[in-house]
Amino acid sequence: MIRKKIKTINRELSWLSFNDRVLQEANDVHVPLLERLKFLGIFSSNLDEFFRVRVATNKRMLQVKNTKTNTINKKEIQEALQDIYNKVVIQQVKFNNIYNQLLDEFKSKNVYFVNEKQINIQQTLEVRKYFKDEIINTIFPLILDEKRSFPFLRDNTVYLACKLSNSISKEKKYALIPLPTKVKKRFFQLPKQGGNTYMMFIDDVIRCNLDVVFSSFEFNVFEAYTIKLTRDAEIDLESDVSLDILDTIKNSLKQRKKGQPVRLIYDQEMPKDFIKFINQKLKLSKDELIPGQRYHNFRDFIGFPDIKKTDLKYQNLEPLSMPELDKAKTLFNAMRSKDFLLNHPYQPFSYIIRLLREAAIDPNVVSIKITLYRVAENSNVVNALINAVKNGKKVIVMMELKARFDEEHNIYWSNKLREEGATVLFTIPSYKVHTKMCLITRKEKTGLKNYAHLGTGNYNGETAKFYCDHSVLTSNKRITDELSKVFKLIADFKPEKYKFNSILVSPINLRSSILRLIDAEISNKKAGKEAYVIMKMNSLVDLEIIDKLYAASNAGVRVDLIVRGICCLVPGIKGKSENIHAISIVDKFLEHARVYVFANAGRERIYMGSADMMTRNLDSRIEVCFPVISADIKKEIRKMLDIQLSDNSKARILDAYQINEYKPNGIPRIRSQVEFYNYLKNKYETNISI
Repeated sequence: MIRKKIKTINRELSWLSFNDRVLQEANDVHVPLLERLKFLGIFSSNLDEFFRVRVATNKRMLQVKNTKTNTINKKEIQEALQDIYNKVVIQQVKFNNIYNQLLDEFKSKNVYFVNEKQINIQQTLEVRKYFKDEIINTIFPLILDEKRSFPFLRDNTVYLACKLSNSISKEKKYALIPLPTKVKKRFFQLPKQGGNTYMMFIDDVIRCNLDVVFSSFEFNVFEAYTIKLTRDAEIDLESDVSLDILDTIKNSLKQRKKGQPVRLIYDQEMPKDFIKFINQKLKLSKDELIPGQRYHNFRDFIGFPDIKKTDLKYQNLEPLSMPELDKAKTLFNAMRSKDFLLNHPYQPFSYIIRLLREAAIDPNVVSIKITLYRVAENSNVVNALINAVKNGKKVIVMMELKARFDEEHNIYWSNKLREEGATVLFTIPSYKVHTKMCLITRKEKTGLKNYAHLGTGNYNGETAKFYCDHSVLTSNKRITDELSKVFKLIADFKPEKYKFNSILVSPINLRSSILRLIDAEISNKKAGKEAYVIMKMNSLVDLEIIDKLYAASNAGVRVDLIVRGICCLVPGIKGKSENIHAISIVDKFLEHARVYVFANAGRERIYMGSADMMTRNLDSRIEVCFPVISADIKKEIRKMLDIQLSDNSKARILDAYQINEYKPNGIPRIRSQVEFYNYLKNKYETNISI
């Protein structure tokens, strides 16, 4: 849907279009089968979060009362919600078709997904033994009837909705069984037979044993259908100003668990009277009831068991080492002479851990300051910081407690760091600290010297294995002095006190600087000078930035966009955006980096950082975009962008119609993630392919 006046695409529909691109990967016969299964899991996980956040937010807005100072176009929101539900139903049908197709293709590889009705006697004995040994003590059925109040259904938990009956007495009863996937794996691999691999959902393991589960009742007919309720996951931070931020977040997390329902997905084979019985309690609208297949929570496919068939998945890429860093006695020695670029996951996250580990034991290191947004479950980053505290270093950690769905995780690590003696700064109430930076201060002969790590991705060693991000190791005083001011800004949050000349910081000068840089390209084009803009990001939503890019296009400036997710700008409109070209790349790794390039009349300027071109990033978060100063790093980043702009394998064209048409195939075929890996590998070894 394109809005007539400002010609932008609705952000929710643009996001669903991104999820369509994920579904395309699941449907691509050139993608290995287990990877295609994983993309189904990513699609499912994405859609869950979309309903928990975006759909829930739109539904909340419908409840807000319009005032003289605050008017919400509720008709437009209702129309958008209807478009969303219509699109999701279409995607669900497509998803189901792809899943069924994958099952057939797995059979050709001697891998069989079986349910309780498809197993032989020997397999049934194995399943019943597994249930008795591993499952029965983890499930707790909830009996449903008119006399009892309906149980509270947990968000995004799969339930087996069971109908119990007696073929003789005609007595019947309903029950719910929450799947114990938090304590047990979703899949059970049966013993091989005749060289065949057999996989079974835990749902079907339980179905196979319903007679055991309900043995205390006089029933002999059992039916079971899966349902899953999705709740509003947004949290309210304004509820009690008397509480500190830590307590506020804790209270809000309790509220999230009781959020309003926004979607019930159910097995379409479920009897109408049964779904009607359940919905009488939940009171969902017709649009919020979404029919699905036998199984839900396909996100569990992301962690599908390794079935030891190498031809069913992509070849693992070994992270490429950097000899110059490996040979250095310390990273401080290396960083003193030049800046270094790390490209994750092509190069290892371990260099960042090494930097923190060296800082923790170096007697000359005075302090370590770092911002943490999302960290790994078993975080080597946090462990290195704790080690630094124990070695007498001053450690200051800005822990963002409002990182959605990581709040509890970050509270845990905050408490752990505080217990060990680190200074933990908590979130600024109306802002998120989203920047990714670390500043290490070291005592040297010439005085105190700062060393920094800045990146486009989180300090998370696990996601760094499959998120494409860039980070820089630097001791450049021009950068480190200003980063020191950013940490002061975080501590006192008085933006009016701070001015930045080199780095771009939200909410101070990032928006104005990006607008000014685009304006400069417009002026240069009019003056006959070299002018272009290249932007790579996750999302392009902000209307002021979009309007400025339209203005650049109208002035004849070529604008190339690489946008993984939401793109509200509409490229290719005559007289509006005909000089704007936009693609989206979805492949094995998640494209997560933010890179902004401006021709600057032949003196190209490149910025990287944590901020997307979204209003929240520009105005309501602390973000840092930093200039790429090193000529060598500039060359490497430009090579990466040139490769991605030439991608004709995994790049989709973004346009007004959101059909995600692949860029036309050409010769040679270019798959950018492979090409960039080989570009890096060519510095040391020969080409390989994945």
